[in-house]
Amino acid sequence: MLDGLDIRTLDLAWIRGQVIGFINQEPVLFGSSILENIRFGKPDATDSEVISAAKQANAHRFITSFPDGYNTMVGERGVTLSGGQKQRIAIARALIKNPSILVLDEATSALDAESERVVQEALDRATKGRTVLIIAHRLSTIQGADLICVMSNGRIVEAGTHLELLSKGGLYSDLICRQRAEGQK
Repeated sequence: MLDGLDIRTLDLAWIRGQVIGFINQEPVLFGSSILENIRFGKPDATDSEVISAAKQANAHRFITSFPDGYNTMVGERGVTLSGGQKQRIAIARALIKNPSILVLDEATSALDAESERVVQEALDRATKGRTVLIIAHRLSTIQGADLICVMSNGRIVEAGTHLELLSKGGLYSDLICRQRAEGQK
């Protein structure tokens, strides 16, 4: 259901284009300018909308540090940018259309600790006032979620808050214990 309507009755192009913003682990960037890469999320966006989205995504400062600023060419698949920079451009691209639903698919898992911190700040800002679906294996990224659904073999096997799932002692609790043990090694 989406706002009380059966999602199967809605136009999928409208849902993808207007309702859902998607940020995945390895963002797809085009061999064009930063401005064009962000504007891809909303082709009719003004320059000021692009800059606003970049600011929300913690990208404006690094973009303006380049000699060509927003006109900097990123190269094929963004080869001239760091992983954190690419991810923040992808966040800006998703935010420029102001989606009501944001899907984060392992959005910080490929980043080093410092890049993850900056990207996570941008994601925290981006998720305010939206429905957010977070797909993650690193469980620390989802502990504050209103509802966590644990999947195994394509099925939801547990659902609840972090504390509820810990107290159940099931798969989620086992995964948390395993990740904590791996972190202490």
